[in-house]
Amino acid sequence: MANMNVDRETLRELADAGNETALDRLADLADAAGDLGELSELLDEGSMRAGFLLTRRAKATGDLRELQRISDAGYDEAGDEVERLLKAPADGERDR
Repeated sequence: MANMNVDRETLRELADAGNETALDRLADLADAAGDLGELSELLDEGSMRAGFLLTRRAKATGDLRELQRISDAGYDEAGDEVERLLKAPADGERDR
């Protein structure tokens, strides 16, 4: 099978028609470009791949607000990460 480069316009048309793989591919392209706005829009459209990618970024920086926003948009794993971070002992609490 030939390796095909599919343009964004075609991917968008397929995603708009309900193709989840095209939506995932758009999320990967947005992530590679560092386009957090597009990733957020894709999450709002129901892309769980976008939720995963945004969660990975927010987790790396410990951004609780962003993780909560991602969770509220429907990506449950972000909510799990919020809970994990909130339950972790604070630096000063470990020494008590």
